[in-house]
Amino acid sequence: MEAENYAVSARDLVKRFGNFTAVDGINFEVRRGEIFGLLGPNGSGKTTTIRMMLGLLSPSEGMVEVLGIRVDRHTAKIRPRVGYMSQQFSLYNDLTVMQNLEFYGKAYNLGNALLKERIQDALEMSGLVGRERTRTRDLSGGWRQRLALSAAILHRPEMLFLDEPTAGVDPISRRAFWDLLYRLVAQNVTVFVTTHYMDEAEHCHRLAFIQHGKLIAYGSPERIKKEMMRGQVLELAPSDTTRAVKILETARREGRLPLEEVELYGSLVHVIAPEMKKHQKAIASELHRAKVDPGQMAIIEPSLEDVFIACMR
Repeated sequence: MEAENYAVSARDLVKRFGNFTAVDGINFEVRRGEIFGLLGPNGSGKTTTIRMMLGLLSPSEGMVEVLGIRVDRHTAKIRPRVGYMSQQFSLYNDLTVMQNLEFYGKAYNLGNALLKERIQDALEMSGLVGRERTRTRDLSGGWRQRLALSAAILHRPEMLFLDEPTAGVDPISRRAFWDLLYRLVAQNVTVFVTTHYMDEAEHCHRLAFIQHGKLIAYGSPERIKKEMMRGQVLELAPSDTTRAVKILETARREGRLPLEEVELYGSLVHVIAPEMKKHQKAIASELHRAKVDPGQMAIIEPSLEDVFIACMR
């Protein structure tokens, strides 16, 4: 793909803090007009990566270009063209919705007429019409995140950086927030997002998994599932999920069953092993011996969560 089709290009990107390496030689590209997700556990290097892309931190080694501009050399040229939502809600709780938007619009040097038009557009897009005089502290988590997104797009950025934007927000509000992101992408905005939610990751066009500062998987959700999954997934609905996990995990550790992973999955249990058809009867027998009914058992397509857990292990 031609370089101009990339919104972000990172090459051998490294960030050290003293003797600690937070980001360790990562390489990736973000295509223009896509939602790109960066997933990893706490402390894996996600926020540090975003801060280097925004020019808030300088790389120890390597380089990153955003919208075709070398960040460490021309940070001031990039900032007017991007929007950013941090992990922590960054608007003013004692101001109303309208006052926050007016404040941020003026910070972006939007003139009065243009600012009024942009605020109205943002209010309509985010569904905040009718809440203009509500103090921000009185908004629910979901509405606060919509307000933060509205403030981040007032200057019509070409690219948005969102650092765990829906952390602590209920599922319905999270879904509404992602609907807003897809509307922005339809307007040719590129979105780079970090998240802990696997259902959100499924909605990204492409993903990267990061652990201990290194990328360990990279590609579309479908490609990652295909290339990174080490076995098949057996889904069980046992009579006692907690005991079932303990029994099968013990059998795995002691070598009685050749299992890769045993994980609780809501009210179900997911077991991963190569050539799972050969092991279904042995798994059922192990549970029966412990007087746990394995319930319905079926080999299923792996979820992104299955793959993520396997990669992190």
